[in-house]
Amino acid sequence: MTDKVIENNQVVIMGEIVSDFIFSHEIFGEGFYMVDVKVERLSDSSDIIPLMVSERLIDVDADYKGRNIMVSGQFRSYNRHEERKNRLVLSVFAREIEFVDEIEENAKTNQIYLDGYICKEPIYRRTPLGREIADLLLAVNRPYGKSDYIPCICWGRNARYANNFHVGTRCEIWGRIQSREYMKKLSEEQAEKRVAYEVSVSKLELLDNLNEGPMRA
Repeated sequence: MTDKVIENNQVVIMGEIVSDFIFSHEIFGEGFYMVDVKVERLSDSSDIIPLMVSERLIDVDADYKGRNIMVSGQFRSYNRHEERKNRLVLSVFAREIEFVDEIEENAKTNQIYLDGYICKEPIYRRTPLGREIADLLLAVNRPYGKSDYIPCICWGRNARYANNFHVGTRCEIWGRIQSREYMKKLSEEQAEKRVAYEVSVSKLELLDNLNEGPMRA
């Protein structure tokens, strides 16, 4: 059961550690920490991806800034209550970490595969330049009766295809994790810079709806 569920959420990233480890939480005596990993894109830009790692997997007291790592795990979410409402917080949950001397120029540094269920009607739109975009929210089942809720963004013909999906539709998604800065308006005079994380979809396929839908959050 557990192995089968884990297969529906697979992430591999390669990048440079660019922060210290910050304590997140503890479960049954095991501490979990957050650290940022800079992952280069094919263009000259990059993504800063938050990584959640167990203290049993790596020495969280060491300074690894500037070191390159390869991480495999899952893209996970949880709701954090702030400003009188819940905010979806996303991070890569590390299962395996390997230090690498260097990252080859054409290496696949950012890959994700998800198998889940549409849990919100797709939002389809066009940019001022006419580019088609569709936003999806995918519920991916996790062991122990929970689900991760992953925002995904589709482009072009994938956006047109995804626009026909409905709540409860099961689909597979391949793509990359990306970070995006935006300004959050706090009041008429105040705004705060924040970072959103989502899956940029390169391929998606519709699956049958005969399986169980998303588990409880």
